[in-house]
Amino acid sequence: MNKINKTILFLILTFVISYSLAAIYWLIKDNFDAQIGFVVLGVIYMFIPFVSAVIVKTIHNEPIMSGLLISFKINRWFVIAWLIIPVIVLVSLGVSVLLPGISYNPEMTGLLDRYEGITAEEIEDFKNQMNSLPINFFLLTVIQGLIAGVTVNALAAFGEETGWRAFLLKAFRERNFFTAALLIGVIWGIWHAPLILMGHNYPQHPVTGVFMMIAFCVLLSPLFQYLVIKSKSVIAAAIAHGTLNAFAGLSIIATSGGNDLTAGMTGIAGFITLAVFTAGFFIFDYFISNEKIMIKKISEFL
Repeated sequence: MNKINKTILFLILTFVISYSLAAIYWLIKDNFDAQIGFVVLGVIYMFIPFVSAVIVKTIHNEPIMSGLLISFKINRWFVIAWLIIPVIVLVSLGVSVLLPGISYNPEMTGLLDRYEGITAEEIEDFKNQMNSLPINFFLLTVIQGLIAGVTVNALAAFGEETGWRAFLLKAFRERNFFTAALLIGVIWGIWHAPLILMGHNYPQHPVTGVFMMIAFCVLLSPLFQYLVIKSKSVIAAAIAHGTLNAFAGLSIIATSGGNDLTAGMTGIAGFITLAVFTAGFFIFDYFISNEKIMIKKISEFL
């Protein structure tokens, strides 16, 4: 079976299992706590690309560790992957407040405004809990995000990244950098569709949110891909992805106004930020780095 067929098998397994799991959850979700149930669904969902990749590798008697770029040899790009994400998120926060109708929210209740059914009493309780914390809530969120990003969140993100930034990256290795990033980004975004339709990331606009998520994944894909190629390990992408999941809410809780299509990392503000950082990475890669990854084929590096 050739490389194209392996890729098709991986995609069929990933999408059939993922979409079936989401459908089963939708049918039985009223039988248990909605918040806990969705978290459990999300964690399992994230590991499906890894499971699919392992199945395909096993069928074809191919190595799993090297085949999925799993290397724990620490290098500076692991650290860059970990620390660049908080910077990107904070910049997206700054971009958000520059957009019409969005302002800084020092009370940190912006995320609660996105969800229906949140009462004034619940918001007041949240404020009281923040005021009772021994340190500033914003600082606490940053500390927790850094810890979670490189530990439990990175572990969960590893399930996705072994599929997107390892299996598919190798499958598209004869493509140039940005073509591979575009293809993987579109696939990655479409894969999220069931979760988005159930209110994840875009609770105010679940249908439009599907297309927003695809755009978000396309914009994020070059950065994660670059980190993997420079580090020679999918772990760098897992760290970046895990840290992003830990920090993304920070770009929303500190704003008021706008909606889930405009403010925050997954809104227009995030899109602008990712485009700027991708341009920055390109400038670094083209004018400073000796490898010039972004203008060459993936096969020259992996």
